[in-house]
This record gives sequence, C-alpha cells and structure tokens, in this order.
Amino acid sequence: MPIALTLLSAAFAMIPLVGFLGVMWWLDRYDREPLWLVAGTFLWGAIGGTALAVVGSGVALDFLTASLPEDQVVFATTVIVAPLIEEPTKALVLIAVALSRHFDNTTDGFVYGAATGLGFGMTENLLYFLQVAAEGDVGAWMATIAVRTLYSALMHASASSVIGAALGWARFRGVRAMVQAVPLGMLGAIGIHALWNGLLAMETTAGSGGVLAAVNLVLFPLEFLALFVVFQLCLLEERRMIRRELGEEVARGLLPEAHLGHLCSYLGRMRKGWLPESMDHDTYVETATRLAFRKHQTRLQGSAHQQELDGYRDDLVQLLEAAAHARPIDA
Repeated sequence: MPIALTLLSAAFAMIPLVGFLGVMWWLDRYDREPLWLVAGTFLWGAIGGTALAVVGSGVALDFLTASLPEDQVVFATTVIVAPLIEEPTKALVLIAVALSRHFDNTTDGFVYGAATGLGFGMTENLLYFLQVAAEGDVGAWMATIAVRTLYSALMHASASSVIGAALGWARFRGVRAMVQAVPLGMLGAIGIHALWNGLLAMETTAGSGGVLAAVNLVLFPLEFLALFVVFQLCLLEERRMIRRELGEEVARGLLPEAHLGHLCSYLGRMRKGWLPESMDHDTYVETATRLAFRKHQTRLQGSAHQQELDGYRDDLVQLLEAAAHARPIDA
C-alpha cells in the first residue's frame, strides 16, 4: 500500500469527524460540555466501543456460521448482529458520563451520544479506507471516503445520539422515566443502524440497479434532519428554562432585570456593554446558567439542593458587588 494513501486514509478518517464533533459541541450553546469529557467519550467510541464490538461480532459470527446457510450469514451479520452489538458497546460510556455532574439534560445527551458515535465511526472509517487503499483503486478509495464520512459515520453519530438524548431526558425524572426512555432510545438507535445496513445489504443481494442505495442516500439525510430539528427544539426549551428560572431570581432581587434578556440569549450574551468591564463576563454567565440548570433539576427530582443553590447565589452576589462601582451599559 502506498505510504501517501495510508497517511491520507488516517487524515480523512480523523480530521472530518473531529470537525463534526467540534461543531456538535459548539451548537450546545447555553451550557457547553467540558472538552476533556467530550474527548474521552469520543475516544471510548474509537477504542473501547470498537474493541468490544469486534469481540462481540466475532462470537456472533461463529454462532451464525454454525446455524445458518453460508449465503445468509453475511446478511444476518450486517443487518442484525452489527446494530445489536455496536449500539450498546458505543453507549456503554454514556452510563458513566450520565453519573457525572456535567450531564444535565437532553442536549447534553445528544452531544455525548454523537461523540461516542463519531469516535466509533472514525475507527471504522480508517479500517475501510486502508482496506480499499490496499487495492490500489484511487477512484473507489475516494468514493469510500465520501460515502463513509458523510453517511456511515454520521449514521453512527445519529444512532448513538438518540440513546444519549433518551438518557439525558430521563436523567432527573426518576427511575420510571429511565426504565421507559432508555430502552426506547436504544431501539431507535438500533433501528437507524439496521435500516442503513439493511438497505445496503439488500442492494447487494437483490441487485436493484442502485435503487435501494439511492433510497438510502436520500432517507438518511431526512433522518439526520429530523434529529437536528429535535436538537434545536431542545435548545429552545433550554432558553425558556433559563428565562423562567432566572426570572425568579430577578423577582427576588438577586439579578438585575436588564441582565435577564442577555442571559437567556446566546447572541445577547456575546453583546458588548451589558456588564461592567471589571466583571468577569464568562464566570458571571456560567454561574447564572448553572443556577438555572440546578434549579430546574431540583424541580424535576422533587428534592432540594439548597446548599448548592445558595452557593451559586452567593457567587453571583459577590460578582455583582465587586463590579458595583462600574455602571452597566444596557445593550
């Protein structure tokens, strides 16, 4: 295999998917996740999730080989085994992440789910790129890069994000919500994966003249768009929640009323002049946001975190008092 194609295969496997991950992290604009935790989730998908999937698929393949006719083994492995094994192995890390203090809601679930899926897709893409590169067909290699980067890898991210979103939605809603939502999320992820693999497998076995492959290339973007719309709706709900929770803090006199519109708007937060120059803008916004999120979580759980809430309020008071000598300028 030419060294140039090997290096290019590694670059095309890694750079676009890390870029997709960065975009996903950036889109979670009101309460972005720690980069180290997002990166760790990505690496689990790339290494841990992939390794477990290889082992699990190997065991399943041995069983299928002994149980099914040879012509059915590949189809069953692609359409049934791969989704049933790969989705849980990718999602294992989400359980650990959900136990951390950083995992707050549905949008966080989308981000972490996409991270582990993109990591898995990166490793899988690298293996496919190297395999095709070894055959020396540059045209096939370029086509493989295009399809797997824009479709297969994003399919893995989309499927895992469904599990993460379900886990995030149920995170503070109790055991009953968790028992109901997470299995449904897993079924949704397996369904997305099985549909993608199934159409490709049927195209190969049935020989539809490219019709099923074309359907797949049209259908998946629609699925991706639907998930993106849901993600944006979750962000809209975050904005409403921040306004609602911090509105109470304005009513009790903790926060200036003029700050409320800025704090619940991403563009408003970035405007100049609404805070005194002496105030640490990022710390103030982050503390107010954390107060809003923790208040909302307390409502969902039905249990009090009064000490933590009071700590955030005290921090905000100190920030405001320290900057009292500077007059805020309303944007």
